[in-house]
Amino acid sequence: MKKFSILILASLMALQSSLTVSATDNINLPNIGTAAVATLSIGQEIEMGDYYTRMLQGSAPIIDDPMLNEYINQLGNRLVAKADSVQTPFHFYIMRSNVLNAFAYFGGNVVIHSKLIANTDTESELASVIAHEIGHVTQRHLARAMEARNQNSPYVWGATLGSILLALANPEAGIAAITGTMAGSAQSQISFTQSNEQEADRVGIRTLTRAGFDPHASADFLQKLSDETRFMSKAPEILLTHPLPDSRLADMRNRSNQIPPKNINSSLSYYLAKARLVIMLGHNKNATQLLLKDYGKINNPQTRIATIYADALINYKNDNLTSARNKLQPLLNSDPNNTWFIDLMTDIDLATNNNAVAIDRILKAIKSNPQSHSLQINLANCYIQDKQNVKAISLLHRYTLQNSQDIVGWELLELAYKGQRQRAQEMSSRAEILALQGQFDQAIRLLQNAKNISQNNKMNSARINARISEIEQLQKRYAVYQR
Repeated sequence: MKKFSILILASLMALQSSLTVSATDNINLPNIGTAAVATLSIGQEIEMGDYYTRMLQGSAPIIDDPMLNEYINQLGNRLVAKADSVQTPFHFYIMRSNVLNAFAYFGGNVVIHSKLIANTDTESELASVIAHEIGHVTQRHLARAMEARNQNSPYVWGATLGSILLALANPEAGIAAITGTMAGSAQSQISFTQSNEQEADRVGIRTLTRAGFDPHASADFLQKLSDETRFMSKAPEILLTHPLPDSRLADMRNRSNQIPPKNINSSLSYYLAKARLVIMLGHNKNATQLLLKDYGKINNPQTRIATIYADALINYKNDNLTSARNKLQPLLNSDPNNTWFIDLMTDIDLATNNNAVAIDRILKAIKSNPQSHSLQINLANCYIQDKQNVKAISLLHRYTLQNSQDIVGWELLELAYKGQRQRAQEMSSRAEILALQGQFDQAIRLLQNAKNISQNNKMNSARINARISEIEQLQKRYAVYQR
């Protein structure tokens, strides 16, 4: 079946340092076409973004870790708060991948590859990548690309959605497929992409500086990548798909040298996030050893704490629970509301049947941080493990109502209903997960089965009927992207 096609231009590229905060407010951006309103409205971009997110959730290794998701969204939204021309909500995702890359697509969606996070040395470097991607979204580069292709090309524009999904699951194969679709207009594509990248560079550096990060970080990060790969037989994917000419890198450095450097320390959460990503979700012992070695070289208060946390993670992962607890407890004593420490100690407590202690600790922490998604997810999980399914269901109903696109919340709700042997509600929760993964037919069938079970419960049956109708309408609306 032929797919609706798009081209993801918003991959990480030359993140270029620019001027100081006061000067960046007056940057003259290049004029790239129109605002693309005639081609694609903001509402359509948001809808398309939702559709593609569902496809990615079902096809790509998106990481569903509450702690990492909370961190990357807090960091991303800190930057969004300082960006200009924000017309959509933003959502940030981490994808498990050994390919160095990042990209953005319709509707304010930004995906960061896990290897890229691990390869940054500072939080400012990571923020510079995200700020650049935010620039692609706010400047509506995909909509502009659609408009330009419709005007200047006789064939359907860009790579197919299928190629993009393939690129996420298997980057080398996917990039090859995308490159093949572009062969007929290589020169115009290069020129257009460079213009977009220049605009995203300048918008990104302005956002980065306003948000309080080091404006030199963007040039520093790409300079490091260039230096480290100069003599490799194959450059990283990011430099293969988005070449970095020496002239452009030199321009980046010249701009950077005009700005007084800022001594900005990375947050503790940045170092803890890297440790969790490398140790809990990675499969490379060498990467863990390199991380700990780097933290030892930096040797500041944040990395010293992060090293202890990393040691506790390693012990937990290896089922050395007593050692993990002994290492983590002093950190938790000194910072009892730190969600990273609470999350890990909760896992240790649940593994050692200290459910009540874990629940009490989380309840106290939520009083200080009621908006924390990770704390709410941890509490719900504790209730389920402690067979307090009614409490879990009550909590998760509120949570999924406010965070309807969080698959973890629906997975826990499914487990809680299963524990209560409420089969229809269990199936309904699973249907929500399938819908979020773009599997609309399966979701509808499961809801229909749930309705059959609920025939004696008119209220529940009516609710399921209404949800079936909503998903059918969604499926019909999104069918255009599958043609």
